[in-house]
Amino acid sequence: MPLAKALELAQEYDLDLVEVAANARPPVCKLMDYGKYKYESAMKAREARKNQAHTVIKEMKLRPKIDPHDYDTKKGHVVRFLKQGDKVKITIMFRGREQSRPELGFRLLQRLADDVADLGFVESNPKQDGRNMIMVLGPHKKKTEAMAEAREAQAARKAGRQQESASAGDSAEEPAEA
Repeated sequence: MPLAKALELAQEYDLDLVEVAANARPPVCKLMDYGKYKYESAMKAREARKNQAHTVIKEMKLRPKIDPHDYDTKKGHVVRFLKQGDKVKITIMFRGREQSRPELGFRLLQRLADDVADLGFVESNPKQDGRNMIMVLGPHKKKTEAMAEAREAQAARKAGRQQESASAGDSAEEPAEA
């Protein structure tokens, strides 16, 4: 349709005439509310940024002669990081004579990897780097999945608390009537 007629039609319906494909022959235009379109696209972009995950590498430092309780505590932190969908860099620091026994550190890293095998996998195998031995663990589930699960769990907890407070309010009223 001619440009003048298209502009007249757009004015009649109180819409904007937007050129969709300028390189096509003839050029393709569309009648739309351009302000509403821009607003909706901005909202989609905002939602996409909100759901976007930033890859974070958490670090946990150990020593070769670590106490069993300390090991369990550090392992708990690694488990928490992997559940949140973060990568974990495990560093074993060797001091003094410990440097002559790197196999102790290697065994400790293997033990930790076996303990958290259900949550993560060894992304880079243990390797000696000067006085330190480093290994990187990656989570099985992606950060976005972990974030979605956390939001669902939080919503469930909130609903449970609201239900408890509602039932507590009902039980508080009953003795007052009796």
